[in-house]
Amino acid sequence: MYLRKTILATGVAFSALATANFAHAEPTAEVLHWWTSGGEAKAVASLKEDFEANGGTWVDSPVAGGAGDAAMTVLRSRVLSGDAPAAVQLKGPAIQEWAEQGALADLNDVAAAEGWDDVIPAAIQDVMKYEGDYVAVPVNVHRVDWIWANPTLLAKVGADSAPTTWDEFNTLADKLQAAGITPVAHGGQPWQDATVFETVVLGLGGPEFFQSALVDLDEDALNSDTMKAVFDQMRKIRGYVDADFPGRDWNLATAMVMNGEAAMQIMGDWAKGEFLAAGKVPGKDFICAATPSENGYLFNVDSFAMFNVSGDDKVAGQKLLAELIVGEKFQETFNLLKGSIPARSGVSLDKFDDCAKKSEADLQAAQEAGGFLPSMAHGMALRGHLAGAIVDVVTAHFNSDMSSDEAVSRLVEAVELAKD
Repeated sequence: MYLRKTILATGVAFSALATANFAHAEPTAEVLHWWTSGGEAKAVASLKEDFEANGGTWVDSPVAGGAGDAAMTVLRSRVLSGDAPAAVQLKGPAIQEWAEQGALADLNDVAAAEGWDDVIPAAIQDVMKYEGDYVAVPVNVHRVDWIWANPTLLAKVGADSAPTTWDEFNTLADKLQAAGITPVAHGGQPWQDATVFETVVLGLGGPEFFQSALVDLDEDALNSDTMKAVFDQMRKIRGYVDADFPGRDWNLATAMVMNGEAAMQIMGDWAKGEFLAAGKVPGKDFICAATPSENGYLFNVDSFAMFNVSGDDKVAGQKLLAELIVGEKFQETFNLLKGSIPARSGVSLDKFDDCAKKSEADLQAAQEAGGFLPSMAHGMALRGHLAGAIVDVVTAHFNSDMSSDEAVSRLVEAVELAKD
Protein backbone atom coordinates (compact mmCIF):
# COMPACT_ATOMS: atom_id res chain seq x y z
CA MET A 1 0.00 0.00 0.00
CA TYR A 2 1.14 3.49 -0.85
CA LEU A 3 1.76 4.97 2.58
CA ARG A 4 1.76 1.86 4.70
CA LYS A 5 4.71 -0.17 3.46
CA THR A 6 6.54 0.26 6.68
CA ILE A 7 5.11 0.69 10.16
CA LEU A 8 7.62 1.93 12.71
CA ALA A 9 7.49 1.06 16.38
CA THR A 10 6.12 4.51 17.13
CA GLY A 11 3.00 3.65 15.15
CA VAL A 12 3.72 6.27 12.49
CA ALA A 13 3.10 5.05 8.94
CA PHE A 14 5.49 5.75 6.09
CA SER A 15 5.48 4.76 2.46
CA ALA A 16 8.34 2.98 0.81
CA LEU A 17 7.46 5.09 -2.21
CA ALA A 18 7.31 8.41 -0.38
CA THR A 19 9.97 10.95 -1.06
CA ALA A 20 12.66 11.84 1.43
CA ASN A 21 10.76 14.99 2.27
CA PHE A 22 8.13 12.88 3.99
CA ALA A 23 10.51 10.53 5.75
CA HIS A 24 10.02 12.15 9.14
CA ALA A 25 6.56 13.62 8.66
CA GLU A 26 3.75 12.29 10.80
CA PRO A 27 0.67 12.23 8.56
CA THR A 28 -1.81 14.87 9.72
CA ALA A 29 -5.12 15.76 8.14
CA GLU A 30 -7.75 18.31 9.03
CA VAL A 31 -11.01 17.02 7.57
CA LEU A 32 -13.90 19.41 6.90
CA HIS A 33 -17.26 17.65 6.53
CA TRP A 34 -20.95 17.87 7.40
CA TRP A 35 -21.58 14.28 8.48
CA THR A 36 -22.63 15.08 12.02
CA SER A 37 -25.55 12.82 12.90
CA GLY A 38 -26.76 9.22 12.87
CA GLY A 39 -25.20 6.74 10.50
CA GLU A 40 -23.22 9.50 8.76
CA ALA A 41 -21.37 10.35 11.97
CA LYS A 42 -20.62 6.68 12.57
CA ALA A 43 -19.42 6.33 9.01
CA VAL A 44 -16.94 9.21 9.18
CA ALA A 45 -15.79 7.98 12.60
CA SER A 46 -14.78 4.73 10.93
CA LEU A 47 -12.46 6.68 8.63
CA LYS A 48 -10.97 8.54 11.58
CA GLU A 49 -10.27 5.27 13.38
CA ASP A 50 -8.66 3.75 10.30
CA PHE A 51 -6.52 6.86 9.74
CA GLU A 52 -5.29 6.92 13.34
CA ALA A 53 -4.64 3.17 13.34
CA ASN A 54 -2.23 3.78 10.47
CA GLY A 55 -0.26 6.45 12.30
CA GLY A 56 -2.17 9.54 11.26
CA THR A 57 -3.32 12.50 13.35
CA TRP A 58 -6.93 13.39 12.53
CA VAL A 59 -8.18 16.93 13.10
CA ASP A 60 -11.97 16.84 12.94
CA SER A 61 -13.76 19.93 11.55
CA PRO A 62 -17.46 19.12 11.32
CA VAL A 63 -19.90 21.84 10.23
CA ALA A 64 -23.52 20.88 10.75
CA GLY A 65 -26.53 22.17 8.86
CA GLY A 66 -27.70 23.15 5.42
CA ALA A 67 -26.77 19.89 3.65
CA GLY A 68 -23.25 21.26 3.29
CA ASP A 69 -24.10 24.91 2.64
CA ALA A 70 -22.72 26.02 6.02
CA ALA A 71 -19.58 23.97 5.44
CA MET A 72 -19.03 25.62 2.06
CA THR A 73 -19.28 29.05 3.68
CA VAL A 74 -16.58 28.04 6.16
CA LEU A 75 -14.47 26.58 3.36
CA ARG A 76 -14.54 29.75 1.26
CA SER A 77 -13.45 31.78 4.26
CA ARG A 78 -10.63 29.37 5.06
CA VAL A 79 -9.32 29.30 1.50
CA LEU A 80 -9.41 33.09 1.17
CA SER A 81 -7.42 33.42 4.40
CA GLY A 82 -4.80 30.96 3.16
CA ASP A 83 -5.72 28.30 5.72
CA ALA A 84 -7.45 25.57 3.72
CA PRO A 85 -8.20 22.22 5.40
CA ALA A 86 -6.32 19.22 4.01
CA ALA A 87 -9.47 17.32 2.98
CA VAL A 88 -12.96 18.64 2.33
CA GLN A 89 -16.22 16.84 1.65
CA LEU A 90 -17.14 17.95 -1.87
CA LYS A 91 -18.94 16.39 -4.79
CA GLY A 92 -19.79 16.76 -8.43
CA PRO A 93 -18.95 19.89 -10.42
CA ALA A 94 -17.95 21.72 -7.22
CA ILE A 95 -14.72 19.73 -7.38
CA GLN A 96 -13.93 21.12 -10.83
CA GLU A 97 -14.88 24.63 -9.74
CA TRP A 98 -12.29 24.58 -6.94
CA ALA A 99 -9.73 22.93 -9.22
CA GLU A 100 -10.18 25.70 -11.80
CA GLN A 101 -9.18 28.16 -9.09
CA GLY A 102 -5.95 26.24 -8.50
CA ALA A 103 -7.01 25.30 -4.97
CA LEU A 104 -6.69 21.51 -5.23
CA ALA A 105 -3.67 19.23 -4.97
CA ASP A 106 -3.26 16.31 -7.36
CA LEU A 107 -3.18 12.73 -6.15
CA ASN A 108 -1.74 11.10 -9.24
CA ASP A 109 1.14 9.42 -7.39
CA VAL A 110 -1.24 7.66 -5.00
CA ALA A 111 -3.63 6.83 -7.84
CA ALA A 112 -0.86 5.21 -9.88
CA ALA A 113 0.52 3.23 -6.95
CA GLU A 114 -2.94 2.02 -5.90
CA GLY A 115 -4.26 1.38 -9.43
CA TRP A 116 -7.34 3.60 -9.12
CA ASP A 117 -7.97 3.66 -12.87
CA ASP A 118 -8.62 -0.09 -12.68
CA VAL A 119 -11.03 -0.03 -9.73
CA ILE A 120 -12.95 3.26 -10.02
CA PRO A 121 -15.69 3.33 -12.70
CA ALA A 122 -14.87 5.67 -15.59
CA ALA A 123 -17.90 7.91 -15.00
CA ILE A 124 -16.82 8.44 -11.39
CA GLN A 125 -13.20 9.03 -12.45
CA ASP A 126 -14.45 11.91 -14.60
CA VAL A 127 -15.87 13.56 -11.48
CA MET A 128 -12.75 12.95 -9.39
CA LYS A 129 -10.32 14.30 -11.99
CA TYR A 130 -9.54 17.75 -13.31
CA GLU A 131 -7.77 17.93 -16.66
CA GLY A 132 -6.74 14.32 -16.22
CA ASP A 133 -5.37 14.68 -12.68
CA TYR A 134 -6.97 13.07 -9.64
CA VAL A 135 -7.88 15.83 -7.18
CA ALA A 136 -10.54 14.00 -5.14
CA VAL A 137 -11.45 10.50 -4.01
CA PRO A 138 -14.89 8.81 -4.04
CA VAL A 139 -16.34 7.45 -0.83
CA ASN A 140 -19.48 5.71 -2.03
CA VAL A 141 -22.23 5.42 -4.61
CA HIS A 142 -25.80 6.34 -3.70
CA ARG A 143 -28.45 5.36 -6.20
CA VAL A 144 -31.15 8.00 -6.61
CA ASP A 145 -33.76 6.21 -8.74
CA TRP A 146 -35.43 3.93 -6.18
CA ILE A 147 -39.01 3.11 -5.26
CA TRP A 148 -39.55 2.11 -1.62
CA ALA A 149 -42.85 0.32 -1.07
CA ASN A 150 -44.97 -1.16 1.70
CA PRO A 151 -45.80 -4.75 0.63
CA THR A 152 -48.83 -4.98 2.93
CA LEU A 153 -50.48 -1.98 1.29
CA LEU A 154 -49.62 -3.21 -2.22
CA ALA A 155 -51.17 -6.58 -1.40
CA LYS A 156 -54.47 -4.87 -0.56
CA VAL A 157 -54.87 -4.05 -4.25
CA GLY A 158 -53.47 -7.34 -5.52
CA ALA A 159 -49.90 -6.23 -6.20
CA ASP A 160 -46.86 -8.16 -5.00
CA SER A 161 -44.11 -6.03 -6.56
CA ALA A 162 -43.26 -2.47 -7.53
CA PRO A 163 -44.24 -1.21 -11.01
CA THR A 164 -41.75 -1.59 -13.85
CA THR A 165 -43.18 1.09 -16.18
CA TRP A 166 -44.73 4.48 -15.51
CA ASP A 167 -48.02 3.24 -16.97
CA GLU A 168 -47.95 0.41 -14.42
CA PHE A 169 -47.10 2.96 -11.74
CA ASN A 170 -50.17 5.03 -12.62
CA THR A 171 -52.44 1.98 -12.75
CA LEU A 172 -51.24 0.81 -9.35
CA ALA A 173 -51.53 4.30 -7.87
CA ASP A 174 -55.10 4.60 -9.17
CA LYS A 175 -56.02 1.30 -7.52
CA LEU A 176 -54.44 2.36 -4.24
CA GLN A 177 -56.22 5.70 -4.31
CA ALA A 178 -59.55 4.00 -5.01
CA ALA A 179 -58.93 1.80 -1.97
CA GLY A 180 -58.40 4.85 0.23
CA ILE A 181 -54.62 4.45 0.40
CA THR A 182 -52.23 7.35 -0.27
CA PRO A 183 -50.21 6.07 -3.25
CA VAL A 184 -47.09 8.26 -2.89
CA ALA A 185 -45.35 9.67 0.18
CA HIS A 186 -43.58 12.88 -0.80
CA GLY A 187 -42.00 15.87 0.84
CA GLY A 188 -42.73 19.18 -0.82
CA GLN A 189 -39.20 20.55 -0.95
CA PRO A 190 -37.49 21.60 -4.21
CA TRP A 191 -34.78 18.94 -4.09
CA GLN A 192 -37.39 16.24 -3.49
CA ASP A 193 -39.48 17.47 -6.42
CA ALA A 194 -36.33 17.39 -8.55
CA THR A 195 -35.50 13.86 -7.39
CA VAL A 196 -38.85 12.59 -8.64
CA PHE A 197 -38.54 14.64 -11.83
CA GLU A 198 -35.20 13.21 -12.90
CA THR A 199 -36.37 9.64 -12.35
CA VAL A 200 -39.31 10.35 -14.65
CA VAL A 201 -36.97 11.88 -17.25
CA LEU A 202 -34.88 8.71 -17.14
CA GLY A 203 -37.87 6.40 -17.23
CA LEU A 204 -39.79 8.06 -20.08
CA GLY A 205 -36.85 9.21 -22.17
CA GLY A 206 -34.19 6.60 -21.45
CA PRO A 207 -30.50 7.16 -20.69
CA GLU A 208 -29.66 8.93 -23.98
CA PHE A 209 -32.45 11.43 -23.51
CA PHE A 210 -31.47 12.01 -19.88
CA GLN A 211 -27.89 12.72 -20.98
CA SER A 212 -29.05 15.15 -23.67
CA ALA A 213 -31.59 16.96 -21.50
CA LEU A 214 -30.16 17.09 -17.99
CA VAL A 215 -26.41 16.77 -18.55
CA ASP A 216 -25.75 18.32 -21.97
CA LEU A 217 -28.72 20.73 -21.69
CA ASP A 218 -29.56 20.21 -25.36
CA GLU A 219 -32.33 22.63 -26.31
CA ASP A 220 -34.05 20.15 -28.63
CA ALA A 221 -34.30 17.63 -25.79
CA LEU A 222 -35.51 20.23 -23.30
CA ASN A 223 -38.13 21.48 -25.78
CA SER A 224 -39.30 18.03 -26.89
CA ASP A 225 -42.57 16.12 -26.71
CA THR A 226 -40.77 13.69 -24.39
CA MET A 227 -40.15 16.49 -21.90
CA LYS A 228 -43.81 17.48 -22.16
CA ALA A 229 -44.71 13.87 -21.32
CA VAL A 230 -42.39 14.09 -18.30
CA PHE A 231 -44.33 17.07 -16.96
CA ASP A 232 -47.59 15.25 -17.71
CA GLN A 233 -46.38 12.38 -15.52
CA MET A 234 -45.28 14.80 -12.80
CA ARG A 235 -48.82 16.20 -12.78
CA LYS A 236 -50.16 12.68 -12.27
CA ILE A 237 -47.77 12.06 -9.40
CA ARG A 238 -48.84 15.35 -7.83
CA GLY A 239 -52.36 13.92 -7.73
CA TYR A 240 -51.14 10.83 -5.85
CA VAL A 241 -49.64 12.61 -2.84
CA ASP A 242 -51.51 13.65 0.29
CA ALA A 243 -52.57 17.22 1.04
CA ASP A 244 -50.03 17.70 3.82
CA PHE A 245 -46.92 17.18 1.69
CA PRO A 246 -45.63 20.81 1.53
CA GLY A 247 -42.42 21.24 3.54
CA ARG A 248 -42.29 17.64 4.73
CA ASP A 249 -38.77 16.26 5.27
CA TRP A 250 -37.82 13.21 3.24
CA ASN A 251 -37.39 10.94 6.26
CA LEU A 252 -40.93 11.72 7.42
CA ALA A 253 -42.17 10.62 4.01
CA THR A 254 -40.16 7.41 4.42
CA ALA A 255 -41.83 6.90 7.81
CA MET A 256 -45.23 7.14 6.11
CA VAL A 257 -44.35 4.13 3.96
CA MET A 258 -42.86 2.31 6.92
CA ASN A 259 -45.92 2.92 9.10
CA GLY A 260 -48.51 2.03 6.47
CA GLU A 261 -49.68 5.61 5.85
CA ALA A 262 -48.60 5.58 2.18
CA ALA A 263 -47.70 2.85 -0.27
CA MET A 264 -44.61 4.13 -2.11
CA GLN A 265 -41.84 6.73 -1.99
CA ILE A 266 -39.43 7.76 -4.77
CA MET A 267 -36.15 8.52 -3.04
CA GLY A 268 -32.44 7.69 -3.02
CA ASP A 269 -31.08 4.74 -1.07
CA TRP A 270 -30.45 6.83 2.04
CA ALA A 271 -34.13 6.05 2.67
CA LYS A 272 -33.09 2.45 3.25
CA GLY A 273 -31.22 3.56 6.35
CA GLU A 274 -34.52 4.63 7.90
CA PHE A 275 -36.04 1.19 7.35
CA LEU A 276 -32.96 -0.61 8.64
CA ALA A 277 -32.69 1.63 11.70
CA ALA A 278 -36.25 0.62 12.55
CA GLY A 279 -35.34 -3.06 12.30
CA LYS A 280 -37.16 -3.62 9.01
CA VAL A 281 -36.00 -6.37 6.64
CA PRO A 282 -35.69 -5.84 2.86
CA GLY A 283 -38.05 -8.07 0.88
CA LYS A 284 -40.17 -8.75 3.95
CA ASP A 285 -41.09 -5.46 5.58
CA PHE A 286 -40.35 -3.23 2.60
CA ILE A 287 -39.70 -3.49 -1.12
CA CYS A 288 -36.79 -1.80 -2.86
CA ALA A 289 -37.05 -1.52 -6.63
CA ALA A 290 -35.60 0.70 -9.31
CA THR A 291 -37.90 3.33 -10.73
CA PRO A 292 -38.97 2.47 -14.29
CA SER A 293 -36.06 3.00 -16.71
CA GLU A 294 -34.17 1.41 -19.56
CA ASN A 295 -31.11 0.05 -17.72
CA GLY A 296 -30.57 3.48 -16.25
CA TYR A 297 -28.90 4.26 -12.93
CA LEU A 298 -28.64 7.75 -11.45
CA PHE A 299 -25.65 8.08 -9.15
CA ASN A 300 -24.85 10.46 -6.33
CA VAL A 301 -21.25 10.08 -5.14
CA ASP A 302 -19.87 11.49 -1.90
CA SER A 303 -16.19 12.37 -2.09
CA PHE A 304 -13.30 14.24 -0.50
CA ALA A 305 -11.20 16.77 -2.37
CA MET A 306 -7.64 17.49 -1.28
CA PHE A 307 -6.75 21.18 -1.01
CA ASN A 308 -3.30 22.68 -1.40
CA VAL A 309 -1.60 22.72 2.00
CA SER A 310 1.89 23.49 3.30
CA GLY A 311 3.94 21.12 5.42
CA ASP A 312 5.24 17.61 4.83
CA ASP A 313 3.01 16.25 7.60
CA LYS A 314 -0.15 17.62 5.96
CA VAL A 315 0.82 16.41 2.49
CA ALA A 316 1.60 12.96 3.89
CA GLY A 317 -1.73 13.04 5.69
CA GLN A 318 -3.61 13.77 2.49
CA LYS A 319 -1.95 10.91 0.69
CA LEU A 320 -2.59 8.44 3.51
CA LEU A 321 -6.19 9.58 3.77
CA ALA A 322 -6.75 9.22 0.02
CA GLU A 323 -5.25 5.74 0.02
CA LEU A 324 -7.42 4.61 2.90
CA ILE A 325 -10.64 6.06 1.47
CA VAL A 326 -10.34 4.10 -1.77
CA GLY A 327 -9.09 0.99 0.07
CA GLU A 328 -11.32 -2.08 0.25
CA LYS A 329 -11.55 -2.08 4.06
CA PHE A 330 -12.90 1.44 4.38
CA GLN A 331 -15.16 1.11 1.34
CA GLU A 332 -16.85 -1.87 2.99
CA THR A 333 -17.06 -0.45 6.53
CA PHE A 334 -18.23 3.01 5.52
CA ASN A 335 -20.92 1.89 3.12
CA LEU A 336 -22.36 -0.67 5.49
CA LEU A 337 -22.92 2.22 7.88
CA LYS A 338 -24.06 4.78 5.26
CA GLY A 339 -26.53 2.60 3.34
CA SER A 340 -24.75 3.15 0.02
CA ILE A 341 -22.47 0.80 -1.95
CA PRO A 342 -18.70 0.98 -2.53
CA ALA A 343 -17.40 3.32 -5.22
CA ARG A 344 -14.49 0.92 -5.68
CA SER A 345 -15.29 -2.09 -7.83
CA GLY A 346 -14.54 -5.59 -6.59
CA VAL A 347 -15.34 -5.03 -2.91
CA SER A 348 -17.12 -8.05 -1.42
CA LEU A 349 -20.82 -7.48 -0.78
CA ASP A 350 -21.25 -10.55 1.45
CA LYS A 351 -22.12 -8.36 4.44
CA PHE A 352 -24.49 -6.09 2.49
CA ASP A 353 -28.28 -6.40 2.28
CA ASP A 354 -30.29 -7.46 -0.75
CA CYS A 355 -31.05 -3.87 -1.79
CA ALA A 356 -27.33 -3.07 -1.92
CA LYS A 357 -26.65 -6.21 -3.95
CA LYS A 358 -29.38 -5.22 -6.40
CA SER A 359 -27.88 -1.74 -6.61
CA GLU A 360 -24.46 -3.17 -7.47
CA ALA A 361 -25.88 -5.56 -10.09
CA ASP A 362 -27.89 -2.75 -11.69
CA LEU A 363 -24.82 -0.48 -11.64
CA GLN A 364 -22.84 -3.04 -13.63
CA ALA A 365 -25.70 -3.50 -16.11
CA ALA A 366 -26.09 0.26 -16.49
CA GLN A 367 -22.39 0.70 -17.17
CA GLU A 368 -22.54 -1.90 -19.93
CA ALA A 369 -25.64 -0.29 -21.43
CA GLY A 370 -24.37 3.28 -21.17
CA GLY A 371 -26.96 4.17 -18.57
CA PHE A 372 -24.75 5.00 -15.57
CA LEU A 373 -25.57 8.69 -15.22
CA PRO A 374 -24.91 11.56 -12.79
CA SER A 375 -27.85 12.89 -10.80
CA MET A 376 -28.97 16.41 -11.68
CA ALA A 377 -31.04 16.80 -8.53
CA HIS A 378 -28.15 15.91 -6.25
CA GLY A 379 -25.40 18.07 -7.68
CA MET A 380 -23.56 15.52 -9.81
CA ALA A 381 -24.49 16.52 -13.37
CA LEU A 382 -24.52 20.32 -13.45
CA ARG A 383 -23.05 23.33 -11.73
CA GLY A 384 -25.27 24.86 -9.09
CA HIS A 385 -26.77 27.76 -11.04
CA LEU A 386 -27.73 25.51 -13.96
CA ALA A 387 -29.31 22.84 -11.80
CA GLY A 388 -31.06 25.55 -9.81
CA ALA A 389 -32.69 26.93 -12.94
CA ILE A 390 -34.18 23.52 -13.72
CA VAL A 391 -35.28 22.83 -10.16
CA ASP A 392 -37.07 26.19 -9.93
CA VAL A 393 -39.24 25.33 -12.94
CA VAL A 394 -39.88 21.77 -11.75
CA THR A 395 -41.06 22.80 -8.29
CA ALA A 396 -43.13 25.71 -9.67
CA HIS A 397 -44.94 23.27 -11.96
CA PHE A 398 -45.43 20.69 -9.22
CA ASN A 399 -46.96 23.22 -6.85
CA SER A 400 -49.32 24.98 -9.26
CA ASP A 401 -51.71 24.30 -12.13
CA MET A 402 -49.05 25.21 -14.70
CA SER A 403 -49.55 23.31 -17.97
CA SER A 404 -46.90 20.97 -19.32
CA ASP A 405 -46.50 23.16 -22.42
CA GLU A 406 -45.81 26.19 -20.25
CA ALA A 407 -43.40 24.19 -18.06
CA VAL A 408 -41.39 23.13 -21.10
CA SER A 409 -41.28 26.69 -22.38
CA ARG A 410 -40.15 27.99 -19.00
CA LEU A 411 -37.54 25.23 -18.73
CA VAL A 412 -35.92 26.16 -22.04
CA GLU A 413 -35.92 29.84 -21.14
CA ALA A 414 -34.52 29.27 -17.64
CA VAL A 415 -31.67 27.12 -18.89
CA GLU A 416 -30.73 29.61 -21.60
CA LEU A 417 -30.65 32.45 -19.08
CA ALA A 418 -28.54 30.40 -16.68
CA LYS A 419 -26.04 29.61 -19.42
CA ASP A 420 -25.44 33.33 -20.14
